[in-house]
Amino acid sequence: MNYPHLFAPLALGQVTLPNRILMGSMHTGLEDRSADFDKLAAYFAERARGGVGLMVTGGIAPSIEGWLKPFGGRMSLPWHKPRHRKITGAVHAEGGRICMQILHAGRYGYHPLSVAPSRIKSPITPFTPRSLDARAVERTINDFVRCARLAQDAGYDGVEVMGSEGYLINQFIAERTNRRQDEWGGDATRRMRFPVEIVRRMREAVGPDFIIIYRLSMLDLVEGGQDWQEIVALAKAIEAAGASIINTGIGWHEARIPTIVTSVPRAGFAWVTKKLKGEVSIPLIATNRINMPDVAEQVIASGAADMVSMARPLLADPQWPAKAKAGRSERINTCIACNQACLDHVFQNQRASCMVNPRACHETELRIVPAATRKHVGVVGAGPAGMACAATLAERGHEVTLIDSAQDIGGQFNYARRIPGKEEFSETLRYFRHRLADAGVRLQLGQPASAATLAAGGFDEVVTATGITPRKVNFPGSDHSSVLSYLDILAHNKVAGARVAVIGAGGIGFDVAEFLTEPAPSPSTDVERWTREWGIDLHLTQRAGLKSPQPEAPARQVWLLQRSAGRPGARLNKTTGWVHRATLKNKQVTMLGGVTYERFDDEGLHISVDGNSQVLPVDHVVICAGQEPNRKLADELIALGQRVHVIGGADVAAELDAKRAIAQGTRLATEL
Repeated sequence: MNYPHLFAPLALGQVTLPNRILMGSMHTGLEDRSADFDKLAAYFAERARGGVGLMVTGGIAPSIEGWLKPFGGRMSLPWHKPRHRKITGAVHAEGGRICMQILHAGRYGYHPLSVAPSRIKSPITPFTPRSLDARAVERTINDFVRCARLAQDAGYDGVEVMGSEGYLINQFIAERTNRRQDEWGGDATRRMRFPVEIVRRMREAVGPDFIIIYRLSMLDLVEGGQDWQEIVALAKAIEAAGASIINTGIGWHEARIPTIVTSVPRAGFAWVTKKLKGEVSIPLIATNRINMPDVAEQVIASGAADMVSMARPLLADPQWPAKAKAGRSERINTCIACNQACLDHVFQNQRASCMVNPRACHETELRIVPAATRKHVGVVGAGPAGMACAATLAERGHEVTLIDSAQDIGGQFNYARRIPGKEEFSETLRYFRHRLADAGVRLQLGQPASAATLAAGGFDEVVTATGITPRKVNFPGSDHSSVLSYLDILAHNKVAGARVAVIGAGGIGFDVAEFLTEPAPSPSTDVERWTREWGIDLHLTQRAGLKSPQPEAPARQVWLLQRSAGRPGARLNKTTGWVHRATLKNKQVTMLGGVTYERFDDEGLHISVDGNSQVLPVDHVVICAGQEPNRKLADELIALGQRVHVIGGADVAAELDAKRAIAQGTRLATEL
């Protein structure tokens, strides 16, 4: 058997799971409106069909007070059950099993009705919560129990009690947020009474065969969090109260240490779960940045955990388990932990999806069905948009030729994967190589396409995905040999000197600054180096797992500059931007906004900020000042009367938006 530990059955009481793969909870936005439950059912059914052992829904509140946001997903009344039966019925029809996560947001609730153990405002929400009195604490426990019983009535195989990530239960457990001196606070024993009572009463209410997963915060990563002895004591108490299995929670949402972004090493927190092994007898689930079968297999085979949780990897590829079991791991569409279409969407009140799989959460709308008429289609440009379009077209039955002047597919992804912490982008290129070959796409690489040859090529349709050209910045000395484009650095392997100014503080500017300052190899492949860099105590002798960060010395001195006033990086993605800013701060990068570029000469780069002139004594300047669409070929084809479709950067050159490019290429291919 491929991956024998991963595909070994796992008994949870009277229920035996077919493998050790848990699709972890992730909010999609579809949970919040009853009208979207048909879409949510299709989303889960497709993943059940892919062979996942057990799934967990996005967080469902047990009460209005527990909402993540106004009118969010809730299970507290009998008439909430029918919409959930659509999900459980669809999953069971595919032979799958699913649990509903019960999540009370506590002070993380983005609404004025939020409550918490103590009246302490969260740094990530605008509302100050109301402190629960003793009667309200009892009522809240009953809310959790009622929610579990309703979930059982709605056909769920179990529930997950969300006790981590800084939500209400975690708030009761930690000194940071629980300042009470009654029976629900004070010492550690009283602080942990709240989750223990929830699980104990829940088990009494649902009987012995219903799965209860408890999501235990094993590493808070915030000041005033739990120490390891408290975590072990809570785990033992949760087991005694009746939990079936314990899932690992890492970090609070307000923690300033990354836990799931692409720069986190694969299985970078499995060591935390392993430390709890032997302290309890029920199974344990490892989580965070487990995205490929060899990683998952190693986690279980090494004894670190009994099961692995993967949320975003099943978003990226619903067939992940089936492909792994069949020995076709090279065809898995790997989650690269970019967060651009999943978490970023959710935090902006948009429906979640996936950058590398735009069908995720759009299964009922974005269908790939056989074409009514077979066409011969030429796709020019083998970057993200062109690859997605060509593969989807061929899968629908069209005859497709993918043309690129480069010697390999990938376009700008070939440069992105060179950035420290973005090595995962290589996985997307590996996936598309196999997908294009399996679909029968004819590759024509190393051959520039001209309008004349395309017009004479007998194509029924031509798609141009010709990408971008870097925008130039003109100032005296900008034509100096020491003024480089980011492509000179990432594509043409020019080596910058010891002191570098990067002009342009968008996503590419930040990437280039990280490339220039990071010693090789990147710590994203080394758990010990990475935890030392961010200040995580591998031995857990420090409360909440925190210790002083020890960043490595930067490889170069770098200045990151932008014309616009304000903080550089303010427009980066919501869930990852702060990580990039913190990384550059650790690398001692000087970041300046409101910069005017006066000239470059042998002294360096002359700039002014707020009217004050200064000279940056740099050896090189790297221009990352945006891009322009490369529409030359499309315009020539249109002039020849050729029918042409323009996608990707050639359509809109917005920060090399691969999320939009892949989605646009896929959608166009479903329509031709």
